[in-house]
Amino acid sequence: MSDVLVLTALELEARGLARELELPRLSRLPFPAYELERTPHPRYAGTRRVPGRLRLAPVGLRGALLSERGPALAADLTFPLVVSAGTCGALAPELGAGDLVLPESVIGLAGERLNVTPGVHALAAGLAPEARRGLLLTSRDVLATPEDKAERFQATAAAAVDLESAVILAWASRQGHPSLVVRAVADTAHQYLPAELVGLVTPEGKLLTGGILALTFTHPTTIPRALLLRRGTRRALRSVARLIAALVE
Repeated sequence: MSDVLVLTALELEARGLARELELPRLSRLPFPAYELERTPHPRYAGTRRVPGRLRLAPVGLRGALLSERGPALAADLTFPLVVSAGTCGALAPELGAGDLVLPESVIGLAGERLNVTPGVHALAAGLAPEARRGLLLTSRDVLATPEDKAERFQATAAAAVDLESAVILAWASRQGHPSLVVRAVADTAHQYLPAELVGLVTPEGKLLTGGILALTFTHPTTIPRALLLRRGTRRALRSVARLIAALVE
């Protein structure tokens, strides 16, 4: 495997993964991006493994910035593996915070199924046999209540939900790139996400940090839920980073 392009929704996710993977900032791009030139591990000396780049960037909530940023991110990469990475919300009630989700297929906004590249998925699943496989749902809106999550679980049998993997897979397919989804649970099927928290994220994937401070005065009861989500997000990003590191070793 040579070049790998990892795409997240939120800048927070990209920063967290970059920190875990020790990726330096890629300064030549006008938006947050991170990159590391990789060399093959000594154990692969004499094999066909080749050096490559691991590049990481956010593309906005629901992939809103993908059409704008995608060409610049992929222009100088060689047949990159495109990875939709970051957090997701659990739909399956047995999934806990930090649990990995490695779907073979993603259900898109119109109910279509988009498949990841089978060979790459098999490699990732071999590295993380504990990960939940099956289906991931891409939703137009955040599923904020346990009732909403239970309804979508019953309707789709998807293990988890996000807002952008279907968009990223469709883009990768149009570019002729192989693809993979590596997600981990930030909020469980039993968690409630207050609208005040959901509203702190802009369509560009930025977190309104000033809004978090304001919540301590305007909606203090949301703070324990915010802290729980923060812990879940950190656990999720660590899980995703570990698998990506193993995948590109």
